[in-house]
Amino acid sequence: MTWAEKPTRRGFDMVVDAVPESFWLDRGERPTPRPRYRHDSKVDLVVVGAGFTGLWAAIHAAEDNPDRSIVLLDGDRIAEGATGRNGGFCAASLTHGLGNGLDRYPDELPTLLRMGSQTLDAIEKSARQYGIDADIERTGELDIANFDWQTSDLRELAEEAARLGQSMDYLDQDALAQRVSSPMARGALFDPDVMMIDPAKLAWGLADAAESLGVTIHENSRVESLRASGDGVRVQTGYGTIEAAKVLLATAATKPLRWTQRPRIVPVWDYVIVTEPLTAEQLSSIGWTGREGLADSGNRFHYFRLTADDRILFGGWDAIYRFGGDTDSRHRQHPETFGLLAEHLLQVFPMLDGIRATHTWGGAIDTCSRFSAFWDVGMGGRVASVLGFTGLGVGASHFGARTALDLLDGRDTERTRLNMVRGKPLPFPPEPFKSLGINITRSEFAKADRNRGKRGLWLAGMDKIGLGFDS
Repeated sequence: MTWAEKPTRRGFDMVVDAVPESFWLDRGERPTPRPRYRHDSKVDLVVVGAGFTGLWAAIHAAEDNPDRSIVLLDGDRIAEGATGRNGGFCAASLTHGLGNGLDRYPDELPTLLRMGSQTLDAIEKSARQYGIDADIERTGELDIANFDWQTSDLRELAEEAARLGQSMDYLDQDALAQRVSSPMARGALFDPDVMMIDPAKLAWGLADAAESLGVTIHENSRVESLRASGDGVRVQTGYGTIEAAKVLLATAATKPLRWTQRPRIVPVWDYVIVTEPLTAEQLSSIGWTGREGLADSGNRFHYFRLTADDRILFGGWDAIYRFGGDTDSRHRQHPETFGLLAEHLLQVFPMLDGIRATHTWGGAIDTCSRFSAFWDVGMGGRVASVLGFTGLGVGASHFGARTALDLLDGRDTERTRLNMVRGKPLPFPPEPFKSLGINITRSEFAKADRNRGKRGLWLAGMDKIGLGFDS
């Protein structure tokens, strides 16, 4: 069996009546927006962006110094961006997976693995501390080989993990069948350090926690510019100005406010469907009793998980870049992609034929050429930023925010001494070369998947110079 390359009629039938909005955000418990910023004021710290990174940064800053005045600004609503449009996989990995960590940070990887595990524990601890009910389930993740030729790579990763003291077990086809029933499952690598969460509920809870610590939050308050002002920074919004001693930027796939960061990220679009709740009989038929997060192992891959009310969230496969880095919200709906995802879900679980999707949506991810976060400090040390999580930021954002705050405050810590933190990813070329290169890479990924994973000259060259592209 091979993956369908085009949407089918049954795929379209599954998604045609779905609500065109993120399942996480389309709920009555979504809080009303905080008021727009409309003043002129002076504060110690402005955090720009109320996704996970910005929310964690505000909380860390307030916990570190309760007397610090902090304003958190978002150009839209809390969690409206990538934070409310992801799959809810909260992984310990800070390096976008073990394989990427081995390739890019081999010397620091033991330290990064330890820090990642500590980060996961810290997120869970904070949720308990602040009374946040985010449907956290520490289920782990199964990375599945859909074809026999993918099993060797997973076995090798299991061996590397063991060498590094990590408990990541390889499951053969028979062992995997005890956890998931699918004709597309040939084997899997189990990573225990992954939690399933409700990302919107976590973000809304973090916003409440930040306010309880004295942080002031304003939504629908887009920052238009940053300018040096005396020994601080002038933050200009549409309706007011803030004189800030320091600024922390956490803007994800939104066009960076500092032009020096713009060549280092590209926004790519990822798409997701969510089904109606499964019946007890349907759940039994797919044998997914452990509720692990699932992902498959190709260059183009899917991620899927069960929600708290037993829906299947199914996303991924193709990362779409639009010329010029277009992030217009009109791209949040892409029927052809939804129809293809639906067909792929039925290939994974053919026993669910006839199930319907209730929600379909897309969102932009801030991708960089090394696939993991990078940090920058500018304007005389008064502005720090962290970007480039590349779709695995739900957990890593906590570490990213903590590290950015350390840099902004001039702290010498174990985090700030990391080569990963001090280095930068290679920039992408300008248009039209950027779009041309990304689309060639996407095509070569598809060709490699059809050719038993064998990477051609183009991908080998990209690997050699460290200029990658991923979702």
